[in-house]
Amino acid sequence: MNWNQWLNMGGYGAYVWSAYGLTAIVLVWNWLSPLLRRREVMRKLKSWYRQEERLP
Repeated sequence: MNWNQWLNMGGYGAYVWSAYGLTAIVLVWNWLSPLLRRREVMRKLKSWYRQEERLP
């Protein structure tokens, strides 16, 4: 078996590799999304605390 046959997977390679690719994209998004959201929430909280400190 050569690499081309292995990548083709008996004619189902396009479906298999696209499923692996989509899964990888979803996993990366599930890892990255909370990190970006946390950064946004922290920025808003810092701004809110700064405003609270200025009040008399």
